[in-house]
Amino acid sequence: MRNRPPTGRRRLALALSALLGGTALVAVPMSAPAAAAGGLAVQYRTSASGATADQSEPWFKVRNTGSATVQLSQVRIRYYFKADSASTTYRFACSWAVKGCANVTGTFGTLTHPTGTADRYLEIGFTSTAGALAPGADTGDMQLRFYRSDWQSLIQADDYSFNGTQTSYGDWNKVTAQLAGSTVWGTAPEGNDPTDPTDPTDPPGGGQALFDDFSYSSSTDPAISAHGWNVRSNSGGPGIPGATWDPSQVTFPTVSGNAVMNLRTSTSGTAESTRQTEVVSKSMKFKNGTYAARVRFADAPASGPDGDHLVQTFFTINDLTAPMADDYAEYDFEYLPNGGWGEPGNILYTTSWETYNPDPWQAVNQHTEARQSYAGWHDLVLTIDNSSIKYYIDGQLFGTHDAQYLPERPMSINFNQWLIDLAGQTSTAARAYDEQVDYVLHVKDQALTPAQVATKVAGYRSAGTAFVDDVPAP
Repeated sequence: MRNRPPTGRRRLALALSALLGGTALVAVPMSAPAAAAGGLAVQYRTSASGATADQSEPWFKVRNTGSATVQLSQVRIRYYFKADSASTTYRFACSWAVKGCANVTGTFGTLTHPTGTADRYLEIGFTSTAGALAPGADTGDMQLRFYRSDWQSLIQADDYSFNGTQTSYGDWNKVTAQLAGSTVWGTAPEGNDPTDPTDPTDPPGGGQALFDDFSYSSSTDPAISAHGWNVRSNSGGPGIPGATWDPSQVTFPTVSGNAVMNLRTSTSGTAESTRQTEVVSKSMKFKNGTYAARVRFADAPASGPDGDHLVQTFFTINDLTAPMADDYAEYDFEYLPNGGWGEPGNILYTTSWETYNPDPWQAVNQHTEARQSYAGWHDLVLTIDNSSIKYYIDGQLFGTHDAQYLPERPMSINFNQWLIDLAGQTSTAARAYDEQVDYVLHVKDQALTPAQVATKVAGYRSAGTAFVDDVPAP
């Protein structure tokens, strides 16, 4: 493939995904309602009582107030909170539970009708091996916590279910409990009864999906190939002619306790010294649906002098079968931290391709760009349905492209980092640039919102799922 800017020369890109955050208002204790027939009551306390905290710590006990034995696998509890931002994700953890942490689950959801104190919830459930509660019995302590995936402090002061004064167990009706699908305890934020069939507990179900947390040991880990990825080593474009695509520069370090994929591109100012990186799905089986990844762009090199014309990407693509073939497709996120393609400074492009002719150059595409720094972690979401292509960055709509550019054939999913040219600086000193990827997600034939993407990812992580791929081959 040839290098080119979105409005001219050919280029490649990289796509990625999202996170939820948390906030809260000190709630005034309220008396619990009488136990419904079916009979559950929820007691709550917090061991993190500050208005802000490193993590929220809602602890619970569930008591059977009815006259019949209750199977815990039929019980669900919801704790409601307000997210710091639409793009922040949470992770759930169980520190200790009488019933055993292995028998306690936690997933995050988005409310259909957000309020001033709640737009998200944490839903606590139980496995089939958690057992039962006899009449009058309770679960004992469940010492639970959740935290932002970026480990930034979260705000609790305006969370619907938070009560910083409740540091010992007491009945608390600002959490809800469901028994076999019916709400039997508590009051949800207005308009969000969990029993209401219009309230989605998760993103739409049934979507076949690819999710990868990039928990690998090295670029030679056999699991990478087994999971459908190729770490590129063959020659060719994009980038500087004569540069090497070097698999050894794709690594999987642990950052803040979480494995990430690190793509390093390095040079000493010559084609022979230039090492570029790319990771590509081996199968072209992805078409309509949602593509998401969480990516860390960098303005400055990890080492050495700055200034190279670098492209950091996430993209989907298929092959050009003939010049100007109308079944070609490509959808890009591309960040240029030091400019290039005639741009003097940092710029981020999203581009949807209909087709192109490599020689003489001719392109048919639509693009959206922003001339500003995007250094740091960002949640990138791309949705393709039967009417449009939409690009989101950090939960905000970045660009909508027309139906003319919809794909006719399936595509691969790709991440790469490469140099446009060596004109950005004249130094012969060694320098290296890093792009990092936290995860990638594709959900077939479903256009999810960024908040639903975050919920989906949090669900995989809370379940301990590092990889899944049930997207069928075309």
